Amino acid sequence: MSDAPDFEAALKKLEEIVKKLETGDLSLDSALELFEEGIKLSRFCHTKLEQAERRVEILLKDGGGEPRPVPFESENEQ
Repeated sequence: MSDAPDFEAALKKLEEIVKKLETGDLSLDSALELFEEGIKLSRFCHTKLEQAERRVEILLKDGGGEPRPVPFESENEQ
């Protein structure tokens, strides 16, 4: 098993870091360390989202190979 976090775990950890940073109760060194970790997690999540978007585009290409826009419908819109 890989040591890399999955998207959900990374997002949860990022949310925890934001909460800790918002309290303002950290030393400068601790805050910087958490900020750096948060930036790494944010980049990881962004990359995962871009990969998912590319997969969806590939799945939704029309017969000519061109991506066709398909509106996303949430459960609330149905």
